[in-house]
Amino acid sequence: MSIILNGSGLTIEKVVAIARDGEKVELAPEALERIKRCRAMLEEKIVAGEIMYGVNTGIGEFSEVVLDDDQIKDFQKYLVYNHAAGIGDPAPIEYVRGAMVGRINVHAHGNSGIRPVITQTLVEMLNKGVTPFVCQKGSVGACGDLAPMSQIALLLMGEGDAYYKGELLPGKVAMDKAGIPIPGLQARDGLGTINGSNVLTAMSAILLFDANNWFKQAEIAAAMSLEALKANMKPYSPQLHKIRGFLGAQRSAASILKVVAGGDLEQGRVKCKVQDAYSMRSTPQVIGAAHDALAYARSQVEIELNGVGDNPVFFPEERLQLSGANFQGSPVSLPMDMISAAITMVSVMSERRMNRLNNPALSVGLPPFLTKGAGMFSGLMLSQYTADMQIVEQRILSVPASIQSIPAAADQEDFVSMGMNTAIKNFQIIDNAYGILGIELMAAAQALDFRDYKFGKGTQVAHDIIRKHVDFLEIDRPLYPDHTKMKELVKSCEILTAVEAEIGSLE
Repeated sequence: MSIILNGSGLTIEKVVAIARDGEKVELAPEALERIKRCRAMLEEKIVAGEIMYGVNTGIGEFSEVVLDDDQIKDFQKYLVYNHAAGIGDPAPIEYVRGAMVGRINVHAHGNSGIRPVITQTLVEMLNKGVTPFVCQKGSVGACGDLAPMSQIALLLMGEGDAYYKGELLPGKVAMDKAGIPIPGLQARDGLGTINGSNVLTAMSAILLFDANNWFKQAEIAAAMSLEALKANMKPYSPQLHKIRGFLGAQRSAASILKVVAGGDLEQGRVKCKVQDAYSMRSTPQVIGAAHDALAYARSQVEIELNGVGDNPVFFPEERLQLSGANFQGSPVSLPMDMISAAITMVSVMSERRMNRLNNPALSVGLPPFLTKGAGMFSGLMLSQYTADMQIVEQRILSVPASIQSIPAAADQEDFVSMGMNTAIKNFQIIDNAYGILGIELMAAAQALDFRDYKFGKGTQVAHDIIRKHVDFLEIDRPLYPDHTKMKELVKSCEILTAVEAEIGSLE
């Protein structure tokens, strides 16, 4: 069943379903009527000679240059040409599809002034699998993601390049093969397609979806390590977190208790210390803070997904057009910079637990570096090095991009969000996070194999899934295949899916 796009109700889950999983979309009939009504008003204003930014004027530093009737149509073509100025490697297809979803939802409000055929063509491209080739780098996240969005707009003129059925083809060829007519660009159509932060917002939506799953797997890894380290589980008591009040901590503590439920540790049959180290007893507060940060970032991203990020903005009922800065990416880039820090923070705690599993002075009776033959064998000693290297890279990348503005366009655009930098680095950060967490999970499974008591239902399921992919380390072997398998296992969410099937949702 198609996902209806009407300007509201677009969630990060719906964006992922369309962008990653290929769900079909449909423009709501009432949205189409709003688009038609706004376009009719715009055309009346053009005929009347009313000055409108980006319609019959230049843009940026040239906003005071008024175009004549012959220039208005061609201006949209040259606008797109000029702004298709990205560089380097292509953005993944799901980012581009997500951006197209967001742009359609902007148009659905009926405040952009574009022709209905432009929006309808974007819908057809999504549904028929035509995805423009877009360079990932080039946007400064203000005036929208102009460079990447312009590569999408090239397809509307039958230009550029596009993926279709696994091939990269000239744009016109891809559109013809899919049976999609080329609409061309008329007054306002080009700027109305490119002038929003849709790429960085789509990337942020996808990242938040993946980060939520990663945080849940971080709780599973924590639970496994806690069981292996004979942790005192009193710090996970619901009343302790309820009395402080943070919702994320309450959620995290409940999730970890769910994973260890039914095991000897949770049942009080394993002797433990009166008080453990912070990395063992602060997990709900730390992952909980990340959950709370993600909830805020989600709220901001979903506002942007359902708002009118455009310039100028038209109000048909008042017959009004207003030029402002609704393209500015800061409302998304600032909270997403916080997500950079949140993922890195949880990764650091994961590595600290892995350190305790390895260190014989801290591991409550586990063999040094989780090997039977310490001295002859080094066990998981080097796994920690690999985790540490990735954490340092995460820390470097966690510097906020939203404070890194460099003025452009002769200082007409003298503050920009750099939100694309935030979006790009967040995917690098979470890519490392998959590897770091995979190493903790591998170490926890190895440690649990040295224990002779019963584990929680969730812990046992996670352990069994890991053993399908990585064998117990009996004697030393090259570990890079195991590390890579574990990284891919975390990324696939196979452990999370199996654990939730056994014990219920960890939301």
